[in-house]
Amino acid sequence: MATNVVMEALSPTMEEGRIVKWSKAVGDAVKTGETLAEVETDKAVMEIVARADGQLLKQIVAEGATVPVGATVAVIGAPGETVAAAGPAAPAKSSQPPAVSRQASATPAPAAAPAPAPVSVAPADATRVVRASPLAKRLAKERGVDLQLVQGSGPGGRVVMRDLEGASAGAVAVPRSAVPQPVGGAAYRDVPLTQIRKTIARRLATSLGPVPHFFLTTEVDMERAADARVALNQQLGDQGKISVNDILLKATALALVKHGACNAWWQEDHIRYWNEVHLGVAVAVEDGLITPVIRNTDRKSLLEISGETRELAGRARERRLKPEEYTGSTFSVSNLGMFEIDQFTGVINPPEAGILAVGTMAAKPVAVDGQVVVRRRLRMTMSCDHRVIDGATGAAFLKTLKQMLENPLAMLL
Repeated sequence: MATNVVMEALSPTMEEGRIVKWSKAVGDAVKTGETLAEVETDKAVMEIVARADGQLLKQIVAEGATVPVGATVAVIGAPGETVAAAGPAAPAKSSQPPAVSRQASATPAPAAAPAPAPVSVAPADATRVVRASPLAKRLAKERGVDLQLVQGSGPGGRVVMRDLEGASAGAVAVPRSAVPQPVGGAAYRDVPLTQIRKTIARRLATSLGPVPHFFLTTEVDMERAADARVALNQQLGDQGKISVNDILLKATALALVKHGACNAWWQEDHIRYWNEVHLGVAVAVEDGLITPVIRNTDRKSLLEISGETRELAGRARERRLKPEEYTGSTFSVSNLGMFEIDQFTGVINPPEAGILAVGTMAAKPVAVDGQVVVRRRLRMTMSCDHRVIDGATGAAFLKTLKQMLENPLAMLL
């Protein structure tokens, strides 16, 4: 008897998924547990596996299409078994490169133009260094596409997955940023939401509006912490490197141990105060943001935090995190210092009650003991859920965190 393969909920927040690639073709033999397809969820690229033995009789959903959780995507059965005509439980939505909607100045209503067909492009510089995401590199290798021929539409000209949609060997898809404009220029272009962007929009709608935010900012003298980092890295040698962010994470975790009222979740009819500290670390990925979790951060050494943060961040950018690696954080840290942002405010990630936004560390003249000296300093802003954290409670936490960073030995107390 034939078995329907459905779009499974591969993450706690997943509502729909996009078939990135079929791993089995129609007619292939399959065994329980074997990978049938790669699926882009709201957080990562994961796998749908076979739940029965047999033969893949039919692929109902094409590569690049998006369907809701529970929709039928394929059928497994005995060789030669007849499969009744079937379709997904809900209409599939294509995630191929979008049409560019154009509105001429003399036309009152917009008209959609067809998406550009893949074209061959002569390389402008065959020796240039190509910047591409890991997923884009993998897709290019599978399809035989020369990345030298692809114009990236990501940050800094980086080649991302959408630049390779529809590309085949010897040909590349024209990136959206390179689509020719009609005479007079286009008034706008419409770009379909990716799975991660849909989730970000939905999560923000449940945070910044419903959650009563307030913000606390402090400036920290980082001279001792910066010097300690240099000394530690010299001692570590080839064992690894400690970053300023690693020190910030360790200090934040230890400060949360001392101020458990900030290490909490809002649960509608009660507040959950955590005895464990699991820090969510914001990582920028293609089309969005994800927060891998460093579990029991307060109990880990700086070297352990450094290695785990780098490893999780790398797999986050490849969309290869497991659900348990990006869920369950009790507090979050977002650091934009590497982008030379002086100060910003973060949006709380419910049900957490707080997030720390960290700016760049920069040398500036300050008064110390009546003398003007140059010191390395940074600003931190804590966003608090006022239903859980009061002003004085958040201020006390920041004061402790500041003391630990300004005198790293305070972390030992």
